[in-house]
Parts: sequence; C-alpha cells; structure tokens
Amino acid sequence: MYGLIGTWAMAQAGVAAGALALAAGQSAGRALVTGIQAVEQEPTFGSVGYGGLPNAAGVVELDAAYMNGDNFQLGAVGGVQDVASPIELAKQLAHERVNNFLVGAGAAAYADEHHLARRPMLTAAAAAAWRAKRAAAANGERLTPYDGHDTVGMVALDAAGHMRAGTSTSGLFMKHPGRVGDSPLPGAGYYVDSEIGGVVATGLGEDMMKAPLSFATVAAMGRGLSPQAALDSVVYPFIAKLRTRNGAVGEFSYIALDAQGHFGAASNVAFQFWVQTATTALTEYLVTPQPSGRAELRRAKEA
Repeated sequence: MYGLIGTWAMAQAGVAAGALALAAGQSAGRALVTGIQAVEQEPTFGSVGYGGLPNAAGVVELDAAYMNGDNFQLGAVGGVQDVASPIELAKQLAHERVNNFLVGAGAAAYADEHHLARRPMLTAAAAAAWRAKRAAAANGERLTPYDGHDTVGMVALDAAGHMRAGTSTSGLFMKHPGRVGDSPLPGAGYYVDSEIGGVVATGLGEDMMKAPLSFATVAAMGRGLSPQAALDSVVYPFIAKLRTRNGAVGEFSYIALDAQGHFGAASNVAFQFWVQTATTALTEYLVTPQPSGRAELRRAKEA
C-alpha cells in the first residue's frame, strides 16, 4: 500500500507527482518533498513558497516543517526569507541531532551552509497585492488575516510502510514581521507515526496552536479509531470549547492518512483536499461544515 494526501485544491499537481514517485517505489520522504515542492514553485497559488503573500513590511517570510514517522526526527523553519524550497530546508534539518528548528537569518544561513538554492521569493503579483492592501488600509479598510493564509500540508505513506508529514506556507498576508503560526510546530501543524498514521493542518495558526490536535488525532488513531473517527473525536470538541471560552473561533482544517492507506478530514469551513493511494485514483474531496458542527465529506472529482 502507498498513499499521499494534501491540503487544498492547490495540492493537485503535487499529490499527483508525489504519488507517481510512490508508485515507482520511491520513499515517502522523497515523494513528500516532490509533492510540496510542486506547490512551493507555483507562484499563482499565492500562499506558499514563490509568490507567497508578504508580511506588513512587504517581505515574504516562509514557514515549513518535515517529520520522519519512523523515528520522530523533525526539521522546521520559521520566518525564513529567500530560500527556494522551505520544505527541502526543513528535511535537511530533520537529519540533525540538535538545532532542528531554526528561524529567520539563522535558517537562511543554514541553507547557505548546505548549498540549498536561494531566490527572491517576492513576485510582481504579490508585491502588487501588498501595495493594494496598504493603500486600502490607508483609506480606512480593516485588515483581516483571511485575505490569504492557506498552508499546503501533506502526509505520505510508501510501499515499505514508512510515513512522512510536511507543511509549507507564507503564513498570514500582512502579518507582523516575525509572526509564526502553527505550521512548523510539531503536534499542532503536523504529526506522524509510521506505525499509526499522520495528520497535517491548515487554518488560523493563532487558534490552531492552542492545542496539539494533530498529535492528539494520531494518538486517537493509535487507540484503534479510523482517521475520520479520530478527527471527529478530537477536532470538533476543541472547536466547540474554544468558541465557548473565547466567543469566536478561526478556521480549523485537518487531513489524516493512516498506515493502511485510509484517510479522513475535518474542518469548520469549506475545504478541499486531494488524495491518491494504491487503491484510490487521484481524487479531490470537498469538506462542507454541517449544522451539527461537524462536516460532510464528498468526492468532488477524479483528475
């Protein structure tokens, strides 16, 4: 069995490329990086990698993470600038015994030390969007984080049973310089155990990092729950608790893949993901919130 699952409609090409690698016998780690890089390198997506939306100062700061489900080694970066592939940098950091989570200039210096590609990540389109948003703010328009903040997250399972999880994002549009969300935080933005399964998240990091729901979902799967049942039992009760205590709650979306190739998703907003396994063709699923507080999954289309 092999499988790859990825967040949002933008993951289609990446999941297809990564699943092709898995079908050819490549490792989960290689397939994961292949899949996420396909999103990082496409500037039209506007919230990941090259073409990602800048912070309030007009600078693209990128967050990413990579986790090895065999031994729990992980690498993560926050607020890194002008590194061509943040997921590749995170994967390299996962090989280190210490210094696994680097930020800002330190992360960029590590990339240089390991001869990883650098490039200016601010595109003309992203710079124009930033200027337009600054002008709107000067005219009294209230800035909102929901103008752009989607994370690409993927979980990969290879034929040998190895699992990897990863994330990559430019974070909130117009965020304060130095802001980091949940995406590079283990247990919150992602978690994977090759004997059980993996989970990745996307949404409003400030709320999602209030509880390690990715870790909790993998733990629930380890107790015998299916990916869908585990997500249902972990994600929705916390969303309800947070709404009760704070009066409001941001976007929460999660996908899960287990060691047998079963998958599931949970979200409190309309959400899409792509998945392909040895027994499931490349397929997009839609997740639609219901009045019950949970969500309905339905197959949207095959590629």
